Amino acid sequence: MTPDETRARGWSEVDVVIVTGDAYVDHPSFAMAILGRVLEAQGFKVAILSQPPWQSADAFRAFGRPRLFFAVSAGNMDSMINHYTANRRPRSDDAYSPGGRAGLRPDRATNVYAQRCKEAYPGIPVVIGGVEASLRRFTHYDYWSDTVRPSVLVSSKADLLVYGMGEANILEIAGRLADGEPIRGLRDLRGTAYLLGAKEAVPDFPASMRTDTLPKNDTLELPTYEAMRDDKVVFAKATATMHKESNPHNARRLTQRHGDRVVVQNPPRLPLSTEEMDAVYDLPYRRTAHPSYTAPVPAEEMMRSSVTIMRGCFAGCTFCSITTHQGRPVQSRSPESVVREVESLKGLPGYKGTISDLGGPTANMYGMKCTKPEVEAVCRRLSCIFPTVCKLLGTDHGPVIDLMRKVREADGVKKVNIASGVRMDLARLSPEYLEELARHHVGGHLKVAPEHVDDGVLKRMKKPNRKDFEAFSDAFEEASAKAGKEQYLVPYFIASHPGSDLPAMIELALFLKRNGYRPRQVQDFIPSPMDLATAMYWTGLDPETLEPVPIARNLRDRRMQRALMQWFKPENWFEVRKALMEAGRPELIGDGCDALIPATAPKEALDARRARAESDFGRFVHEKGRRPEDRDWDAFTGYRDREQKLPDDEKEGSAPSGADRKPAPRSVGYRPFRKRG
Repeated sequence: MTPDETRARGWSEVDVVIVTGDAYVDHPSFAMAILGRVLEAQGFKVAILSQPPWQSADAFRAFGRPRLFFAVSAGNMDSMINHYTANRRPRSDDAYSPGGRAGLRPDRATNVYAQRCKEAYPGIPVVIGGVEASLRRFTHYDYWSDTVRPSVLVSSKADLLVYGMGEANILEIAGRLADGEPIRGLRDLRGTAYLLGAKEAVPDFPASMRTDTLPKNDTLELPTYEAMRDDKVVFAKATATMHKESNPHNARRLTQRHGDRVVVQNPPRLPLSTEEMDAVYDLPYRRTAHPSYTAPVPAEEMMRSSVTIMRGCFAGCTFCSITTHQGRPVQSRSPESVVREVESLKGLPGYKGTISDLGGPTANMYGMKCTKPEVEAVCRRLSCIFPTVCKLLGTDHGPVIDLMRKVREADGVKKVNIASGVRMDLARLSPEYLEELARHHVGGHLKVAPEHVDDGVLKRMKKPNRKDFEAFSDAFEEASAKAGKEQYLVPYFIASHPGSDLPAMIELALFLKRNGYRPRQVQDFIPSPMDLATAMYWTGLDPETLEPVPIARNLRDRRMQRALMQWFKPENWFEVRKALMEAGRPELIGDGCDALIPATAPKEALDARRARAESDFGRFVHEKGRRPEDRDWDAFTGYRDREQKLPDDEKEGSAPSGADRKPAPRSVGYRPFRKRG
């Protein structure tokens, strides 16, 4: 990680410099640790350039000229989601930085890092990857600028983009470059995208990528960047097409013109086998942050004793980026590999025998796959479990039950918690799994994600209906009672998701009240690039059906939806009353059984409104330095782009933030109560 360390190893140069927006934590939950260890295992000399100062190219020359290439990633999170709340306000912390300090990476970090690499050593290939690059490989809607932006390949000027999980590709890239191939020769790799020059023609489809189930018309041209930018119907249709071309067994090559240049995306990489997964996770990770850090990295502390057992998700939730990045096929490790990792934790400082999580994108998709490979090879369904569980999906929970038991019996293990979300519609199919979970793996609370209770909203999310959650709740309560334990569900719900209007949120508020749930924090919908739900947010249309979708777009509507989820807070009284009156539900104001708020405003509501008014009045009338020309920009220490002098919520036409200036926490927790009735 430092030039001193390379010299101590006797290296005169490094082969690959991995640039990341995260602190360097040598743990398999951190992508850069996996990529570095995979390369090292094959004999490559790797340097990790973690959170470099990006204001100049100097830091990017720290390890000298890399022999092969720069590998660039914004980090485990998209940099814009890492930096800003759902209301576009700067966050005050960063779980992937030492001490939780914000501001150690730039906005749109992939672009900035790639450009600095080019500036530091012209001619050295720059390969971009990670979540941020994966979600921006084509034309996409950018929530933070409220615009449609071109592919990140155009803005970053990178030579190659790796989308999805990158272990196999980074090894092949390093090996072929080491053998003397030029970077342009690597355009036949699955799971990659590249930008053609203005005078380059789209090459023939590489024979190495062909499968028996690939259509004869192996290349599909998407609408141009300009067409998607200017026409929301075109944008919606194109987004649906991108998602339908995601099965690695039958996905076609996609092209998209940006002016006089063309972005080419090859089909996805084929999923890793169990043996390949084991090889990745069996590498000698230290499982700690680099010793040069003087402050702890919050994410490392959370993940230190967690164990990944699988990756991928076939649920296809429209608001989730996991499928877009990790893919739909579930890839599972062997029980032997998982147990080896668990037993290796014994030497960790502070480890007392408790596994904090045994899971992945979900807790209970381990080992599940289509029972008919020949059907899976031609299937273009976006979800294997919505609107119903596919009859060909293998939903046997036997493998995950067996794994849980083996881990509990492993040497040095006292307790195994399940912190990854449980997919309820699958778990209900296995009473044995529920009993095992309730008896051994729940520490009083179990996280689940019903997300909403309105059928229309759930349909837009591709989530099961309310009855499924209620049936799971009853089954979990019964399993807990059978185990002799008093345990509760911690359900996650989303406000302002496409399809969610005031009547839908009032229905959710009533459900929460009737069942004794009081959300401590509220999870607002954040439109991530390339997601189907994001296309709904931008266009107001369902990409698959082109049906109109209600959208909570402005800050006023989002505030009301957020307040309805916390109707019990006195300071939300005015917002809740406004929402109820607008929705024509005045009967929910007063002393009735279902009333959400009292008839008169409590003192706390009046005090909160007064404080906000006084703060807003001072900010917008008397605040010194309100005008850009009055501000001391030499003392400005924010991490937003220099051209963005004012925070988003201070720009002309934006709603004032006032007393709500403090960023909302990213996590969502609930104070659970026993379900009534």
